[in-house]
Amino acid sequence: MTSLFTPRIAIAALVAFAAVAAQAADVRVTCEKRANRSKASVDGSDLAPGTYRAVLRSGTNVARSGYQAAVGDEAQFDFDSRPADIAEGATPIAPDFIVDGRVRGFLQDANGVRVTPVVTALCRIR
Repeated sequence: MTSLFTPRIAIAALVAFAAVAAQAADVRVTCEKRANRSKASVDGSDLAPGTYRAVLRSGTNVARSGYQAAVGDEAQFDFDSRPADIAEGATPIAPDFIVDGRVRGFLQDANGVRVTPVVTALCRIR
């Protein structure tokens, strides 16, 4: 009878560990708003190996980055309205993308599943 419980306990422990590991991913969101520019970053950490994209929202505006592989356990995504930053790889957003001085961001995996909390950032106004 004890041998029946050992596999169940091991499976339960693995499931619990996987659930904690899946929720361990974190995200940091920063932003800046100028009269003629919107700029934001969504940076994930403690990510499992894989491919991710960032989703950024402000008011009714939504922008999604392209997918990219995590480097180590991190992935970084920039959003910008400045052409020079877009040319360097930032996801384009409109100069008036940021509404009311705040944005919300999170990461999704390659299956479109949110893997980080949704974080709201108050933007630096310049």
